[in-house]
Amino acid sequence: MLILAVETSCDETAVAVVEDGRRMLADRIASQADMHALYGGVVPEIASRKHMEVIAQLADAALAEAGVGRDGLDAVAVTYGPGLIGAVLVGVNFAKSVAWALGIPLIPVHHVRGHIAANYIAFPELTPPFLALAVSGGNTLIVDVKDYTDLTVLGATRDDAAGECFDKAARVLGLPYPGGAPMDALAREGQESVYDLPRARVSGSPFDMSFSGLKTAVVNLAHHAEQTGEALDKASLALAFTRAVSDMLVPRAIAAAQACGRRCIVAAGGVAANSFLRSELERACAAEGYRLYIPPLALCGDNGAMIGAQGYYEYLAGVRAGTSLNACATLDIGTL
Repeated sequence: MLILAVETSCDETAVAVVEDGRRMLADRIASQADMHALYGGVVPEIASRKHMEVIAQLADAALAEAGVGRDGLDAVAVTYGPGLIGAVLVGVNFAKSVAWALGIPLIPVHHVRGHIAANYIAFPELTPPFLALAVSGGNTLIVDVKDYTDLTVLGATRDDAAGECFDKAARVLGLPYPGGAPMDALAREGQESVYDLPRARVSGSPFDMSFSGLKTAVVNLAHHAEQTGEALDKASLALAFTRAVSDMLVPRAIAAAQACGRRCIVAAGGVAANSFLRSELERACAAEGYRLYIPPLALCGDNGAMIGAQGYYEYLAGVRAGTSLNACATLDIGTL
């Protein structure tokens, strides 16, 4: 089964062709990162306009790369939430028009389900059930994946997403947007135990997280140094921040896996590209005897292949949408 998959939830336009949910025939991505770097973050209106400018050409390029004609497509899958509402609308409306014009099914896909499904592309042997740690710029979730379309959230951030905090911390340290890779590189130059940053806990909800206090602590340290003229060890602060994020994610993922009886953990999302988080997950899973799957860096960020992978299993589960499909800024991962 050949699926044309569309992803426009934030600032990257992505169109892919995926076969049977496991094989990526093409994945074309147009990044807007350089443009939004001028503003230190994503400007929603600009993101939406850029999606409109390139999406049709990307689809043609993906089909050409895959060696597939329009008449060879069996379905169209599209991210319909969560995300920046204007950006998601561009992808949804494009996908609806393609499905209607070709007379093929339209499959709505939850963005975070897609991130988890990136592992199906990277690891064809992977099958549910497993515990997923999905960490990106807009979402931080611990998810029990009972089956391909049966997912339950066990824990989530109560405020900021971990990826958003990486961007905010990077900005206050004078690093470019997006902040994940620059923070990772800077942290490797830092020294341990220079800064002591908070690790929040949510009373009564052991798997939930809170990152706003950590973000505020980094901002306060940087502003205090600037106002008093004290030297700020940016590399060591980046390391302390990264360690704090990892310390709030990894033990919770292990504890959640133990609670629901899973012995396999899957990481997903842009923050899963962080080298410290990857190594800590590897260490913790090895200590517990758990299997760990982390997608290659190219499949951690937003891409179309992940939407095609999840779209295939949504299709098998009977999920379809019509021309009334709308975009959603917020959307529970359990929603079909």
